[in-house]
Amino acid sequence: MSRSTTAPISLSGKRTPDTRHTTAAKAIVALAVGSFAIGTTEFSIMGLLQEMVEDLGISVPAGGHVISAYAMGVVVGAPVLAALGARMPRKTLVLGLMLFFALSNLSSFFAGDYSWLLFTRFLSGLPHGAFFGVAAVIAASLVAPTRRAWAISMVMLGLSIANVVGVPFATWLGQQAGWRWMFVLVAAIGLLSVAMVARFVPYQAPLAGASIKGELSALGRTQVWLALLVGTVGFGGFFAVYSYIAPTMTEVAGISENVLPVVVGLYGVGQVIGNVAGGRLADINVMGSIYAILGGTVVILLAYAWAVQYAATAMVLVFLVGVIGSMLTPPLQTRLLDVSPGAESLASSLNHAALNLANALGALLGGVVIAWGWGYRSPAVVGAVLALLGLAIALISGSLDRRPARSSKRIHPAPGK
Repeated sequence: MSRSTTAPISLSGKRTPDTRHTTAAKAIVALAVGSFAIGTTEFSIMGLLQEMVEDLGISVPAGGHVISAYAMGVVVGAPVLAALGARMPRKTLVLGLMLFFALSNLSSFFAGDYSWLLFTRFLSGLPHGAFFGVAAVIAASLVAPTRRAWAISMVMLGLSIANVVGVPFATWLGQQAGWRWMFVLVAAIGLLSVAMVARFVPYQAPLAGASIKGELSALGRTQVWLALLVGTVGFGGFFAVYSYIAPTMTEVAGISENVLPVVVGLYGVGQVIGNVAGGRLADINVMGSIYAILGGTVVILLAYAWAVQYAATAMVLVFLVGVIGSMLTPPLQTRLLDVSPGAESLASSLNHAALNLANALGALLGGVVIAWGWGYRSPAVVGAVLALLGLAIALISGSLDRRPARSSKRIHPAPGK
């Protein structure tokens, strides 16, 4: 018997609200607030890079290492915390992860020196990937099977909105009140998410026999690691540029610091558009979209390296970098799930680990070429090279799909077809 989609009828004969749908919506919003907090802290520090390095008395490349420290926290925390929390109730786990995230960001406000700030940023990154992985599972479990992707996308919407609203506002706040106050803002949003999750997310008992061991055993596959490598290398090109967007806009394009919130806002709008476009392309052809997006990234980053010297074209290219960078995420996530049957929940966390390893790689290499004296336009060339390498890895992965199956027992079609 099919489930009715109409609202239930009370004893009086009047229709009453579908409480199941209302509960799911409130829970998803609560999780999306946490996603918003994570997106705000991850990207706001890039817009406040100059204020931070001047206050701490460090170089711009050293400031880039603060960005890398957060990303490395994500890389370490995603698989470790997912494993440690495998047998915990999902609500308890996501509450603990967001509370830890909020307190870690607050500790960055009190960091007295550069070393302490590096450590607190690493701590702040630890719950990032695991939170998104668990939040996605919770959201999917609250709706009908045919609406799981929608529920997960609504949680991730908080991340996209952060780049349109949260990051520009945090950048403005940091410029007006001091760059450290960005961490206070993020901690407050994180604590709001904790309160909302505690109130609106229903309790879910841990699955009987839940263990990370079975999922880990499914990761001994070449295609899984190739998918992660595509994200790490290919997405690194995007972060090589965006990590140093503030000094590039002011020193090369000649844009006033007061306009930086508009610049990061343009990137955020581009990211929202790119997420939607990337999902549409992935629905048509997963691997084909990865090839096209990485190729487009090479072209756009090379154009950025030349056109960023002019204020008008710099603004346009920042928008396009946001579009092309975020377009890669949906097909990469889909590809990773396609090649990891039996490890879907862990794969979600590992995907965020790979993308944040790309964050660390891009920021590190971009800082290296700046330190060599090649100028603020050079990270874009580094980014184009990384995107080209990512495309080469994707082509190798795609070629493996076309090899004849070794066993007649294979029942799954080649991913991306």
